[in-house]
This record gives sequence, structure tokens and C-alpha cells, in this order.
Amino acid sequence: MLKLDLSRKAMAFLEKIPPKQFRQVVNKVFSLMDNPEPHDSQALAGYPYRRADIGEYRIIYRLEEETVKIAVIGKRNETMCTEN
Repeated sequence: MLKLDLSRKAMAFLEKIPPKQFRQVVNKVFSLMDNPEPHDSQALAGYPYRRADIGEYRIIYRLEEETVKIAVIGKRNETMCTEN
């Protein structure tokens, strides 16, 4: 299993969402630790990141060696900025 590294921005977003959505997003994040490139994720063109969608939320992440680094989590139709 891979290690997990959440950015401050991702942690702050998780603290704000309702419990049901929190559970859904966290379950998806944990599933990325087992399979960092699931069939429903997509590579972001021109960036070293991938995206995974869960309901109305989007997880932007990248794989570095043995760590899944979650850059940002947000609503799918809102502007999100990633941290490098």
C-alpha cells in the first residue's frame, strides 16, 4: 500500500464539507492508495497530476515514488488551483 500526503488546502477543504460527502471523498482517497490509477481517473494534459471524481467532488493528485500526494480537493465545477 502506498503512503498518503495531503496538502493543507486539501485538508482545509475536507474540514468544511458535510459528513456524508466527507466519508465518500475520504473513501476515494484511501482507494487511491491501493490503486493510484483507477479506470475512472484521467491524466491532466501538460501536468504531472491525475484527477479522480467522486460525486460532485474532484481530487487532483500525483504519484511520487511510494506516495500519493493529494494537491487539492474541490467541487467539480468550481475553479481549483494546485500547489506545486
